[in-house]
Amino acid sequence: MQVRAEDAVSSPRKSLMGTNIAIRYHPDGFDTNVSRLMGRQAAGEGMLRAWVQHANVTPFICHADSAAMARHFAGMVKSFGGDAPTAWIGLETPHLLSGVGTLLLPGPGVGISAWQRRHTGQRGYSIIGLTHTTASANAMDSIVDLLSAPVQPWDALICTSSAVKTTVQDLWSSHAEYLAQRFGHASDRVLTTPQLPIIPLGVDTDAYAPNAASRNAWRQRLGIDQDDRVVLFVGRLSFHAKAHPVPMYQALEAAVKEGRFPSTARVHLIESGWFANDFIRDAFAEMAALHCPSVVRHVVDGRQSDVRTSIWHAADIFCSLSDNIQETFGLTPIEAMAAGLPCVVSDWDGYKETVRDGIDGFRVSTWMPNAPLGEDLAQRHANGIDNYDSYCGQACQFVAVDVAAVSEAFRRLLTEDDLRRRMGAAARERAKTVFDWRHIIAQYQSLATELFAIRANESIPESAPLRQGQPSWPARSDPFRSFGHYPTHNLTLDTLVVASDPRGTVHLAALREGPMVRYAERALPDIQDCHAFLEMLASHGRPVSAGTLINQLPPERRGIAFRGLVWLAKFNQVRLIAPSAGKTS
Repeated sequence: MQVRAEDAVSSPRKSLMGTNIAIRYHPDGFDTNVSRLMGRQAAGEGMLRAWVQHANVTPFICHADSAAMARHFAGMVKSFGGDAPTAWIGLETPHLLSGVGTLLLPGPGVGISAWQRRHTGQRGYSIIGLTHTTASANAMDSIVDLLSAPVQPWDALICTSSAVKTTVQDLWSSHAEYLAQRFGHASDRVLTTPQLPIIPLGVDTDAYAPNAASRNAWRQRLGIDQDDRVVLFVGRLSFHAKAHPVPMYQALEAAVKEGRFPSTARVHLIESGWFANDFIRDAFAEMAALHCPSVVRHVVDGRQSDVRTSIWHAADIFCSLSDNIQETFGLTPIEAMAAGLPCVVSDWDGYKETVRDGIDGFRVSTWMPNAPLGEDLAQRHANGIDNYDSYCGQACQFVAVDVAAVSEAFRRLLTEDDLRRRMGAAARERAKTVFDWRHIIAQYQSLATELFAIRANESIPESAPLRQGQPSWPARSDPFRSFGHYPTHNLTLDTLVVASDPRGTVHLAALREGPMVRYAERALPDIQDCHAFLEMLASHGRPVSAGTLINQLPPERRGIAFRGLVWLAKFNQVRLIAPSAGKTS
């Protein structure tokens, strides 16, 4: 059931202002039924599912481009078991967001949304953005744009880890220093920025709970015996943009050769994900054969929904040696923890805050050169020589994981059953108490409540308040302001209007229905108002001022009707005369 947004939010209860939110919705940010599955989509789907199941709000509200997208949102809500109705706030009615209080974006683009909000009132609602990668040009541009966009103290950019927050703050600091040089103000000048809360991504721990039947089914399907040991990697299978697999292969081979296993036991590696192309698929196969010939390797399509939630059951150990700058949080380690798997991960980005070294598994040290040794990589990317994938891929060539330490971690977990069980149990408990979506959704709602309190506090000043006559978004100004110097004349209330020779005119209805006009139907004046103008001009038989014509209409219709006089002149329904060239009635 979908309710009218006006009914859902026109009279908000104060108690709901900090609990419900409107979600900026586009299927690309939430739908995992795609061929090129990305982490942001998996995270978006998980968040939306959790919101439906744990937010305890009604209705579920989306702010979407079209009715079709709103229906897609409603379908997603229903598929997640949502019984409450849904509501759609369209792009043409952003003022309705003030009745909700908070707009949640699936990405970091708070700046653009802040410009859009400025037209309807900057205290109307809070905007919350969410970081994913911070390495792409678009992401970094979105982050530094927040220094010049009309963001407010009641807005926020959620950082999924301390690593992300440090990156954001560094980008702001560097760009603020540049702005100080560019515009000649003090470099320590305080600029208004959104709040930067750290809220991790979440996981549905119930969905990942260990399952003996699923474990047996997967092992039988893949030919894995009961005494065999299985290491699992889950994620996009991309050596240049996710995690280079060779260190994992090398460490696993060394662990197999050094470990003490039953003579009949084998070690398996399951790589669950997808390849972007055949070249990458073949490269993985070639490197695995070269670096870990003693390991039985399996590749499964991790895009399939049943695989994504059940493949964990086949494994004994999870491994993700992320070495890529595009990574910020890393969802798969907490999914592995929810499945009760001990983790072997790199000490990198958000992994530092999810897997506790020696408790939930092992976090292995990493190395990287210092700046400015990567300046050439940055400049080639900035100049368009290397695309984003190439930039990330070149950077990851200079991130090293301690392979010997990884091998030792594998050896211990493969051979010490008690350690493996103890770490797996600790990992699952941590996932349940820290990363379950129930707790994360509660943090989202607490943040919305905090931002509402800041917004309601009149003693906290509004940044860049809109002045009378000032364009709300200078780079998206009224075209009749930006280009008002183009024409010979500008329409004013004193402009004289006279009916054209009826022999040269076409009936209004036929004109509006023509293919060169009807595309602009939404912007055109009401046809009845046009008829009223023409009748008045015919009755007068002489020029009439534009002000006299529009004053016969209700005030709320005068603006559209006034500009409509030029539309009538465009198609020879009337002629416009400069005041100095005629007489006003």
